[in-house]
Amino acid sequence: MPSPPHETAAPGSQLERLLALAVEPDPVRTAVVHPVDELSLSGAVEAAAAHLIVPVLVGPQARIRKAAEGAGLDISDFEVVDAPHSHAAAARACELARDGQVSAIMKGALHTDELLEAAVSAACGLRTDRRMSHVFILDVPTYPKPLLVSDAAINIAPDLATKADIVQNAIDCARAMKVDRPKVAILAAVETVNPKMTATLDAAALCKMADRRQIVGGVLDGPLAFDNAISKEAAETKHIVSEVAGDADILIVPDIESGNMLAKQLFYLARAQSAGIVMGAKVPIMLTSRSDGVLSRLASCAVALLVAQAERSKPAK
Repeated sequence: MPSPPHETAAPGSQLERLLALAVEPDPVRTAVVHPVDELSLSGAVEAAAAHLIVPVLVGPQARIRKAAEGAGLDISDFEVVDAPHSHAAAARACELARDGQVSAIMKGALHTDELLEAAVSAACGLRTDRRMSHVFILDVPTYPKPLLVSDAAINIAPDLATKADIVQNAIDCARAMKVDRPKVAILAAVETVNPKMTATLDAAALCKMADRRQIVGGVLDGPLAFDNAISKEAAETKHIVSEVAGDADILIVPDIESGNMLAKQLFYLARAQSAGIVMGAKVPIMLTSRSDGVLSRLASCAVALLVAQAERSKPAK
């Protein structure tokens, strides 16, 4: 999904703060899938120069080197893993991740569906006991902290079990970004439970699942309408007493359509900038878009680095 055509970030933006968090950790070894054009190659070069990733370029070797030469990019220090076409490159990148040879995956010049098809394939071995879900990390100029939105890109009409995974994935992402106790707003059209509105029933169930520690690491509230989730004044007007209302770190949307519309409204009307990552696989997956600016691409790499670092620091089961 594209970010808006606004490349310049305000000084001290949330994405710049995100990049600052990723200064100390070692760069993450990353499979860059099918980087056969200038945009995907330059993204890998920029992220390597920022010490965020160590690129492993996976795709047709001759096309990769020709693209680098045409763009004037020096990739002589990067490992190139030859794969004949984009489908094979996606499969090979996932195999590298499965075998522990890379700790993150970055989308290059191929369709998102093609990469995700390889990632969910049983043969590649990247699936976990969780559903994969996408997390947008948004820098909204009118909001005082990063705002995470999920899932606006992968799961079309998630059921309750899938929503539980979406929530846990988003919490894990926020905690990797050093948000110790993320506040999670489960969005619906209203802030009361209505038996005719599935989103409100799911929201209430998710909150009870958190009470029973089926979801951990954050504090949940819902159903909450969007205004109550991000505006203290709106929450007070509705007499909502909540630790989350008006101060959410994470917005969980009912389905992909509402998430897509919410994210794009923030992009184009509120001039939000974004980073994005797929959680729930064995390694983080960066789904960069052709329209993403440099800052957005680097911020996505920073999130992947932080998530990979958090995964490495978890105690062995």
